[in-house]
Amino acid sequence: MALELERPGGRPTERSRVLRVRNGSRQELPDDLAAEEPLEIRLGGRAVAVTMRTPGHDAELAAGFLVTEGIVHPADVAGVRECRSEEGDGGVADVLLRPGASPSGGWQRNFYATSSCGVCGKASIEAVRVAAGPVADGPAITESVLEALPDRLREAQRVFDRTGGLHAAGLFTPDGDLVVLREDVGRHNAVDKVVGRAALDGGLPLSDRILLASGRASFEILQKALVAGIPVVAAVSAPSSLAVRLARESNMTLIGFLRPGGFNVYAGGERLAGAAPAG
Repeated sequence: MALELERPGGRPTERSRVLRVRNGSRQELPDDLAAEEPLEIRLGGRAVAVTMRTPGHDAELAAGFLVTEGIVHPADVAGVRECRSEEGDGGVADVLLRPGASPSGGWQRNFYATSSCGVCGKASIEAVRVAAGPVADGPAITESVLEALPDRLREAQRVFDRTGGLHAAGLFTPDGDLVVLREDVGRHNAVDKVVGRAALDGGLPLSDRILLASGRASFEILQKALVAGIPVVAAVSAPSSLAVRLARESNMTLIGFLRPGGFNVYAGGERLAGAAPAG
């Protein structure tokens, strides 16, 4: 049986026919899949990178990527020009700088980033360390606010409800109010979209915000949060050892295994009211 996949392109979901097997019975049904397409990120018309992403908020993704990789300063971004690729498979987002502005030196290091690994193709850990000083002290947060964040993130994931196949990144206030949420097949892409939205709005640094990632807390996610000035990063899964080290070196609070009823504090416990410092 041939199961057909429709490919309209440029949409966050795609319709597919699937064979569902339950308790020995078989039924062919329509299903929604999380879309994954290449996005070519350009800077002033010059190709910088290609990332596999879920279509949508491409301007934010491109701006956020260039900012969190230390290639451009957020204040230098004049706008983003979007179009479909000439081949028709995927999109193009060209970030434009303000007159007189220029990118950082040595950015011409084209690499391919997959949706599961944003640092694929980089030579070493040192190559992904972006110059950024430690974040400022504060804000204070409470256990009850932290424990409520995963449910609030999940309730806002519209595309996940349809597909079950997307990561999410949410930006929250210290009181637990959701500021912005973005979904993508790649955790790092979702974070870039959140940071890109803030960059395009002139809202960086995000020194009074909490970032929640739906998966694990990798070094790259911590790096992106650090460049954006985010002091508190939480994840519903585990952090990596390098992520913990970066958080401790940068005065960041890192929360892992966040669930209703508990979590682990790996760094920056002084921001948590009533908790002993971690790291």
